[in-house]
Amino acid sequence: MVSPTQAQTQARTIARPAQRRQPRATSRRLRVTATQLTAAVGVTLVTLLILIAVFAPFIAPYDPAERVGRPFSPPSAEHALGTNDIGHDILSELIFGARISLAVGLTAGLITVVIGTTVGLLAGYFPRLGSILMRFTDVVLVLPFLPLLIILAAYLGRSLMNTVLIIGLLIWASTARLIRSQVMVISSQDFVLAARSLGATHRHIIIRHVLPQVMLLSIGEFVQVVGQAILLEASLSFLGLGDPLQKSWGTVLYWAQVRGAFLSPAWAWWVLPPGLLIGLATLGFALIGFTLEQRFNPRLRQR
Repeated sequence: MVSPTQAQTQARTIARPAQRRQPRATSRRLRVTATQLTAAVGVTLVTLLILIAVFAPFIAPYDPAERVGRPFSPPSAEHALGTNDIGHDILSELIFGARISLAVGLTAGLITVVIGTTVGLLAGYFPRLGSILMRFTDVVLVLPFLPLLIILAAYLGRSLMNTVLIIGLLIWASTARLIRSQVMVISSQDFVLAARSLGATHRHIIIRHVLPQVMLLSIGEFVQVVGQAILLEASLSFLGLGDPLQKSWGTVLYWAQVRGAFLSPAWAWWVLPPGLLIGLATLGFALIGFTLEQRFNPRLRQR
């Protein structure tokens, strides 16, 4: 027969593991809630910017290439963000500029992910070829990125296509290393070894078994790279190396700098709004990419 003291001792012993599990469960729920909130904020920002870009002709109050007011007019009822030095409506320029900035980001991101995923697949599946590809990838990673970006943009010329190609061809290395590490793990799995033993070709194994396993990881990388590409395009355009015929957020900043808006009261309506849009776009894609990486990256998922 168990005494009351022994019963209390046993009850405490049973309750202790449950009490230890409660903080872990609480922290896990808080982590999930924070991740969901992060994803919601990122999706909201990106969706809003995409809608602005798609419906720009219906949202913009004026034609961005048309002179509609006095130069350097401050914000008013007719011009919510004032006008530039020529008399163009700045709000209309920013609305139409969302099209160019997002198009550059999405196209450069697609180029980056295609190159990075291809190099990562080949390097991870074929060890000998992988050692050569990774040495080349290491060279790309250690190159001084911004000076090389500026030199290539100045040498190739100021066009939108050159800007997209330069950005896409210079930021794929980190994606390749991430995909390679995951492919090396997948290549040693039982289903891949079984396919090899049955006589499946390398092409069949890569396309049917390996690529689907890393596709979600590539999508997460794509979202993160889009934000980087938007920021890089704005940097090149601000330095005068972007396409002068296209109205992007970086081009708006470039003309504001050239026309002296940074040193006049016009900075409040000509410099600050495009800078905020670039920051919000970068933040939105970064938040979505962070959430996808937490979800699909096996190393982060295990933590």
